[in-house]
Amino acid sequence: MIENPILSPFQKFVKIEGFSGILLLLATTIALIWANSSFSESYNALWQYKIGVSTESFELYKPLILWINDGLMAVFFFLIGLEIKREFLIGELNTTKKLAFPLFGALGGMIIPVILFVFINQNPDTLKGWGIPMATDIAFSLAILNALGKRVPLSLKIFLTAFAIVDDLGAVLVIALFYSGTIKVSLLGIAIALLIVLYFLSFKGFYSKFLTITLGVVIWTLFLKAGIHPTLAGILLAFSIPIRQKIKTPEFIDNLVKITNNIKQAAISKKPILSKEQIHEIDDLEDWTNKYQSPLQHLEHNLHDWVAYFIIPFFALANAGVILNSDVPLEMPLVINIVICLVLGKSVGISAVVLLAKKLKLIDIPSDINNLQILGVSFLAGIGFTMAIFIAGLAFSSSPIYIDSAKIGILIGSLISAVIGYLILRFQKQKIT
Repeated sequence: MIENPILSPFQKFVKIEGFSGILLLLATTIALIWANSSFSESYNALWQYKIGVSTESFELYKPLILWINDGLMAVFFFLIGLEIKREFLIGELNTTKKLAFPLFGALGGMIIPVILFVFINQNPDTLKGWGIPMATDIAFSLAILNALGKRVPLSLKIFLTAFAIVDDLGAVLVIALFYSGTIKVSLLGIAIALLIVLYFLSFKGFYSKFLTITLGVVIWTLFLKAGIHPTLAGILLAFSIPIRQKIKTPEFIDNLVKITNNIKQAAISKKPILSKEQIHEIDDLEDWTNKYQSPLQHLEHNLHDWVAYFIIPFFALANAGVILNSDVPLEMPLVINIVICLVLGKSVGISAVVLLAKKLKLIDIPSDINNLQILGVSFLAGIGFTMAIFIAGLAFSSSPIYIDSAKIGILIGSLISAVIGYLILRFQKQKIT
């Protein structure tokens, strides 16, 4: 079977996210067992252990869980930023026609759950959790689609991924506007100025990995100290990474042929080292390769495995350890509200808005996707695990009871959504051959 050169990168992405979902489930299970075992004190003590730097003039001394949620998750958001930029420039969101289908789905999946949350909520103290059911966990949802194999078309996976990316963008904006602390304008101004410098250099075609990392760390720290959630620095930094290549494929191939011929003609050392001529050609090859690669694509490719296989499962391990003990008080109305918003808010919001837009001829839905599949994927969108837990931590940072209640609601709602979505797609009549 000949691999489609256009679809194969996306198919690889789906496989990575699918396996990441399995790791995420494993990490969540371990966290729940650990937090509810006789070793629960060690679980809490580990994530509250403080590390960092502290001097008379500067302090960056935080519990391990905050290094994960503020630091490692900034890398996660950086990757999201790269994906969003790529999709808007050359991907599934780069034209109005391509954007319309997932955009309507994303809008329905964000607006309806929020309205439902506000309508159901009766406690003013829990109202600030309205952003929790907004986003979809790509890793978990794609893992379920992968498990269904040929019962779902690739276009359905593309739809899910595209509207989940739009969801993430919406969640990022919500975090920036509603879940950041008291802002120190002077520090924020310096951070923005540094970002503008990077944007200007990118516009002029200059890119340095060393400069980006150095300024990225500085910008992250300034965001943290300014009262803006530092993960936002990750997504804003991603927009400064250029997508264009410095040389095109024909020029690279011509130079690759020359370098190959020069290596063949160079003196070959009998020792397990390269000759001076070979070293020179290898250096040239590395230089031409750097010019040929898109910096954005290169970073996205290198980071994806780290985020999928390490950062997200590690985040789940640190954050999913809710104590499931009847003696621990919970805010049950909050739990129920989140479950309803994830299960019904997402499914009704996405499917109703998409089907209404289809009836009004505002969007074109691929011919291999039927209405029942749209409904099934709409339920899978209720798996809001990673971003939902992240927003819950921001919304209820000063109330452990509300945080635990929100996490339990997220776990239950995500599980119900996953089961219903899987069953709908598993037993729908259309089968993709």
